[in-house]
Amino acid sequence: MAQLVAIYRSPSYSPQQHRVNDTAILDATVAQLEAQGWRAVKTTEREVEQGRLPAAELYLNMCQGSLAAEQLMPLESDGIVVVNRPSSALNCHRYRLVKRLGDSTLAFPRTLIHASSARLPPADQLRALSPDHQKVWIKRGDVHAERPEDVLATSLEDAAVALQAFTGRGIPWVALQEHVPGPVVKFYGVTDGRFFNWYGSDAGFGGERPLVDENRLKALAFEAAAILGLEVFGGDVAFPEPDRPVLIDINDWPSFAPFRDDAARAIAAYITHRFAHRKHS
Repeated sequence: MAQLVAIYRSPSYSPQQHRVNDTAILDATVAQLEAQGWRAVKTTEREVEQGRLPAAELYLNMCQGSLAAEQLMPLESDGIVVVNRPSSALNCHRYRLVKRLGDSTLAFPRTLIHASSARLPPADQLRALSPDHQKVWIKRGDVHAERPEDVLATSLEDAAVALQAFTGRGIPWVALQEHVPGPVVKFYGVTDGRFFNWYGSDAGFGGERPLVDENRLKALAFEAAAILGLEVFGGDVAFPEPDRPVLIDINDWPSFAPFRDDAARAIAAYITHRFAHRKHS
């Protein structure tokens, strides 16, 4: 019987209700694979950080921190199936994400990576982030939000004070990001297209969807995932115009909470396909 290792995300990267939901989607995916005959061993990101990693033929990886990713990189280099790959999880760290997406033609807000302890960038650079004198977003520059204050909107006048709050919490880098107007949607996908779903951020999953071009949304989401090397992903897109999606954020292996069962079946089916292809290639 083939063995898989499921690595659960550190609680620090799953704030508030995400902790339960992140655990639940991995549990559901593991259950699908166990029904196919896999024997599962469950471990944590903390264990991986400390160099304790059981041997297996397949790894389900929800780790988001750099230490765990470094421990997992040799598996990726050796061609062992790891979903998501540690390199793609690292690509979601905001300072890397901004660089990779900024080097592409993908629609993405103007963003500056900036040392939180440094003085604000020159006025002309700040004005470029807020040409209509709207708010500017300040986001921690490494991993995704661990707490609500890791992502905030502020006026240009209050940006310096907001920056000091990040410095005070020991966050060395921030992303100063242009605000993109329009409705925001949350999307979720699996790289081969067997699963894709979305809903309006304001109305929630059960609410009315905003009138946007779904085909362009899907194309943007999958292009971003491909640039970063993600296989199981989710994120946020703003629509300043109904047919003009702009990616705001994307991350590795979200919770898929509103449609967990369907997502778990699709993720498990994709992993089974990828593993079989690896074995016969």
